[in-house]
Amino acid sequence: MTDGLADRQLDALGDSTRRRTLELLRTSEQSVAELTAALPVSQSAVSQHLKVLKDAGLVIDRAEGRRRLYRVDLDGVAAIRSYVDQFWDDVLVAFASFADQEPRS
Repeated sequence: MTDGLADRQLDALGDSTRRRTLELLRTSEQSVAELTAALPVSQSAVSQHLKVLKDAGLVIDRAEGRRRLYRVDLDGVAAIRSYVDQFWDDVLVAFASFADQEPRS
């Protein structure tokens, strides 16, 4: 079962532009203008997508002069990974159970 934050994070990643934004921020901190240059949407749309990602705890920002720089929030991404890992753990347990039941020659 997901909690409210996990729901917001998963919902935020349901949009391809937000996923691409997160991918762009994976390697470096960037401004809205830099992200706009790399994405096929307007600057106001980039700002809206960043707000959703920030509200979901997936990006953080900091002021640098008159602009804001955004980067991936590693804690937020770790929370999603933890959620997905639950399924992976279930798969591994099921595989181990299956392997134990297989007759060996």
